[in-house]
Amino acid sequence: MKLEQRLQYVKNPTAKKLLEIMIEKKTNLAVAADLTSGAEILRILDKIGSEICVAKLHIDILTDFTSNFVTELIKLKEKHNFLIFEDRKFADIGNTVQMQYAQGIYHIVDWADITNAHTVPGPGIIEGLSAVGLPKGRGLLLLAEMTPEGTLAKGEYTQASIEMAKKYDDFVFGFITTKKLINDPKFINFTPGVKFGGGGDGLKQQYNTPAKAIAGGSDVLIVGRGIYKVDDPASEARKYRQEAWEAYLQNR
Repeated sequence: MKLEQRLQYVKNPTAKKLLEIMIEKKTNLAVAADLTSGAEILRILDKIGSEICVAKLHIDILTDFTSNFVTELIKLKEKHNFLIFEDRKFADIGNTVQMQYAQGIYHIVDWADITNAHTVPGPGIIEGLSAVGLPKGRGLLLLAEMTPEGTLAKGEYTQASIEMAKKYDDFVFGFITTKKLINDPKFINFTPGVKFGGGGDGLKQQYNTPAKAIAGGSDVLIVGRGIYKVDDPASEARKYRQEAWEAYLQNR
């Protein structure tokens, strides 16, 4: 199904905005800016912002975090028209994750369009996050699968995650997964660990090529070191965007 057709099925406002960006910019590329310097993240996002639909961060690894970083990040989001995904991977009871999402020094819910959660604690984690995220129009991805070798996120765990997503589909709009998990156009599949040539990283991470990820039913490809570790991130991001988008068009 084409992205334009899927717009009529999505319930979450962030999901709708994401599809609109993908259609307008002709990109299904997300960059994982897994860097410890906020200044470096901003520099790279400004270079590659035109190529991506989502910028994925780990805010808690920054060594130079200030509120000004968030201000500048939002400016880049508006300049280049992408969404912000805080890869927080919440994994606690509903009351705790609600505070982690809205309070502390990061106030994630105030600036991150997207965040994600493990389903180990059960549906309470979704309810806790939704209580503060949904009123702001935010969206949640569930970690239905993970890419490292030996992951426990598979089988019954994955199926239980799918059932939770169905129940809370006003807030949950997709999955972190290696392949399409459910034949429902409202759910958007994000695949991490994408890199030209595939391979691994020595710490059990396993990479998918863009073509393989798209063939498996992925919608958004998350590329990290394959972009930000090269000498010319802008040029490399363009290559990833072009290959991923062409593969997407051919497979839909």
